[in-house]
Amino acid sequence: MKTSVPIFSIVIPTYNRPKQLAACLQSCGRLDYPHDRFEIIIVDDGSPDPVEVHKKDGSNLPKITCLRQFNAGPGSARNMGAQHARGDILAFTDDDCAPTKQWLRELAQSFNDVPTGLVGGRTVNGLVDNIFSIASQIIIDEAYAYFLGRDSGLGFFAANNMAVSRKLFQESGGFDSSFRTSEDREFCDRWTRQGHPLVYTTRAIVHHYHQLNLTAFCRQHFSYGRGAYQFHRTRARCAPSLLKPDPRFYASVFRRALSGKKPLHMTGLMILWQMANLAGFLWQAAHHAPVSTKRASCE
Repeated sequence: MKTSVPIFSIVIPTYNRPKQLAACLQSCGRLDYPHDRFEIIIVDDGSPDPVEVHKKDGSNLPKITCLRQFNAGPGSARNMGAQHARGDILAFTDDDCAPTKQWLRELAQSFNDVPTGLVGGRTVNGLVDNIFSIASQIIIDEAYAYFLGRDSGLGFFAANNMAVSRKLFQESGGFDSSFRTSEDREFCDRWTRQGHPLVYTTRAIVHHYHQLNLTAFCRQHFSYGRGAYQFHRTRARCAPSLLKPDPRFYASVFRRALSGKKPLHMTGLMILWQMANLAGFLWQAAHHAPVSTKRASCE
């Protein structure tokens, strides 16, 4: 069967990372996809210095649209990008990511097979010497492997490698802009409750260059814990609770940590992951974050 060539709108939220954004755009310039069949929309989420796209960053690219908003988080930025998109399909990635040449072609193949799917691709850690970045990617990899293969209701895709029909995205209500983190998790949950499938393809690959040190690693997972609390509290308004830790998932993460390089260091980071995540969850619970009143959350 011949695969159609849909028009993509690549949406990239960014905040104060001009070098990473330039590298991301250079990767987009190398995409093996007709350049008249995709556009790029950059949404500056209130960076101190407004985003500027220099000629060398976008010389091999189709039209690039740069938008700017007051700092409101990546979910809000992606929604703004989607509102200005002209493509049939929205392809989301982040400013510190580098899509591989076949990224859009592989996403197009998935939509050819399942037009109503929310498609998630494979994200690969690009910082092979950064133990903190390796640890964070292990957690995501194991979450995908464990939850997407089970009818757990906890399957999700990270928004740095996700694509969806623009029409269905708008009908679903888009990302919940009240979330600063875990907005992708909430969107995937709402998507499946609306009766649409999640479609995972390992062939649509982006490399992730998220520089982390010990402090940034702890801050990241504290933030994810805060997002997890907001996700579960929001979901409880309209669906059964999923707040029941699965020991088998955590066991799979620790087995992976022990099987690679520097197993003791990696295991220590996994313990730190859980401590930071729990601390963020409890902090958010104690501060009584407001629950979103977004109507789409329960549709």
